[in-house]
Amino acid sequence: MTEIAGKSVLITGGASGIGRLTALKMARRGARMIIWDIDSKALAACVEELQEVGPEPVYGYVCDVSQSQCVHETAEQVRQDAGGVDILVNNAGVVSGKRFLQCSDEQIRRTIDVNTMALFWTGRAFLPDMIRAGAGHVVTISSAAGCVGVAGLADYCAGKWAAVGFDEALRAELRETAPGVMTTIVCPYYVNTGMFRGVKTRFPWLLPILDEEYVAERIVRAIRRNWRRLLMPRAVHLVPAFRVLPLRWFDAIMGFLGINRSMDHFVGRSGD
Repeated sequence: MTEIAGKSVLITGGASGIGRLTALKMARRGARMIIWDIDSKALAACVEELQEVGPEPVYGYVCDVSQSQCVHETAEQVRQDAGGVDILVNNAGVVSGKRFLQCSDEQIRRTIDVNTMALFWTGRAFLPDMIRAGAGHVVTISSAAGCVGVAGLADYCAGKWAAVGFDEALRAELRETAPGVMTTIVCPYYVNTGMFRGVKTRFPWLLPILDEEYVAERIVRAIRRNWRRLLMPRAVHLVPAFRVLPLRWFDAIMGFLGINRSMDHFVGRSGD
């Protein structure tokens, strides 16, 4: 069991949604919170909220994680202000919610830059310090869409599959070079943060739209217990087993479950 109290925890995209709720839960446990977000107004409100619930200092920085220079410059400021990062939670994410040929070049690039490339920039910024210290934890918030392709989410799935591969490769490297540095991949089904407003699930008892409080609590538990992987709900664990079936059977099962119709009524939220 990892003790969170006194640890420096950085959450990207931490001013709203799952990031904010995870930050609140960790602050209450005594963590020193460092919040990055591109929305300065939401960031200021989140920092104020965190200062009221936790005993440790709270640091907030406006940072566009899709830009490597911005990440490295902000990371240096974090080192000067907070002294470094013990737990990095790569949570920032965006979704276009459009079918592949309806996505503009800019939307595709933004999705990949935020959901995938940012993992490389934050990792390069903070992993060297963790490796030198022989301890640390890198948490990557991917998605169940990183386990199975979904119609209407080609760019999002590509980015989240890349996140799963990034975590797996990083875990293998760190096992050899820095076994004290942990990694955790988190793959939830749709979460009711507003980011996926309008999505539908055919069998809510099997594949429910997840409550954001529940997801945040599970993320904190995964960090404290050093879980390597967190899939939500349990049905997501069946995907690898389905993949041993002939492809037409696999596609038929995904169709029966309604996976590829789940985005038909997608609305999302402003700015995504």
